[in-house]
Amino acid sequence: MTIKMIENPFAERIQGISPSFIREILKVTSNKDIISFAGGLPNDALFPLKQLKQASQSAFDKNGSTLLQYSNTEGNLELRRWIAQRYQSQNLAISEEDILITNGSQQALDLLGKIFLNKNDGILIENPGYLGALQAFRLYQAKFLPIAIHEQGLDLNELQQILSKNNPKLIYTVPNFQNPTGISYSEENRQAVAKQIAKTDCYLIQDDPYGELRFSGEIKSNFHTLLPQQTILLGSFSKTIAPALRLGWIVAPKAVMKKLIIAKQAADLHTNSFSQYILAQYLADNSFDQHLSRLSAYYGQQKIIMETAIKKYFPEKAKLTNPEGGLFLWCTLEKQVSTLDLFQEAIKQKVAFVPGESFYTGNIQKNTMRLNYSCADKGAIEEGIKRIGNVLRRSNYNGMPLI
Repeated sequence: MTIKMIENPFAERIQGISPSFIREILKVTSNKDIISFAGGLPNDALFPLKQLKQASQSAFDKNGSTLLQYSNTEGNLELRRWIAQRYQSQNLAISEEDILITNGSQQALDLLGKIFLNKNDGILIENPGYLGALQAFRLYQAKFLPIAIHEQGLDLNELQQILSKNNPKLIYTVPNFQNPTGISYSEENRQAVAKQIAKTDCYLIQDDPYGELRFSGEIKSNFHTLLPQQTILLGSFSKTIAPALRLGWIVAPKAVMKKLIIAKQAADLHTNSFSQYILAQYLADNSFDQHLSRLSAYYGQQKIIMETAIKKYFPEKAKLTNPEGGLFLWCTLEKQVSTLDLFQEAIKQKVAFVPGESFYTGNIQKNTMRLNYSCADKGAIEEGIKRIGNVLRRSNYNGMPLI
């Protein structure tokens, strides 16, 4: 029997798109012998197991077979109302009609790509920026317009220059505990960014998966306050409750929401309503703020443990960002170091991180790395950072050891 080979049947938009670099790393680090600082996973020891079990039973008792039926596209009304009320407590004028429940915030990125982006449409993106967003928007053949970020936020000069030469449809931001660097935009930077975007027809996406995980510093303005008619908010319960629920949301202006609902209906009809009922019940029966306090306190201690170990085992010239929340530290080594090469050697020593160059769409900085501190315990953090430090000590760059 002759097997027929079909040559290149795939759509142009999927060709040249690589698998997620972090997902590929996570396959490597699934070995329990490897100390992993690679993923952006919440610590599973902090999942509210007992409370979610109780919420599941209560949701069945309260709703019966309705839990197992098709639902509406917009999402569970009780859940959307809870999200809206939380925004309102932060003085944001958002109602349940402004909210669409999605399969995690990753689907939100895909839906926004579907309704906004044609081939070569411009999108402003943080540099370095979130890999999941890069992958989602790359699928729609967008033209990335990278803007450098620093300790205060977006580089305002670069933003101005890019806007003067381009007419982008979107600007994607993670202003609170940014992925991968962990930095937060200052209040002055947010206001300056909003002022520039207000002069354009561009929509600003504020992705905020980590914003509730603050362990120090002051809360800054939401872009929805500074730029209400041009801001699209993304949120997620993956980092605060449990990623397996796959529940996120979009807040968008009415004209945008109409298009999002059409795209959502075409994609999957509606988000998992079973999970939505259980989560809504959990939020009704428990203090979300108490749960967040527990998470934030733990992650804050984890960050300090990792910082201390890095200062002990890494070269003196290693530079760290100083996150006020979230899950990541960003480390910059001496210019001659390739963290991709370092990663290959570190894996041999059974420790992993994410090389920084994979987060860039321009002006790649090969001497950077992202380190996650949420999942490893104190001893594992100490040992894992020590192993990376030992690899650096043995590595020669231009004939000289770094340590």
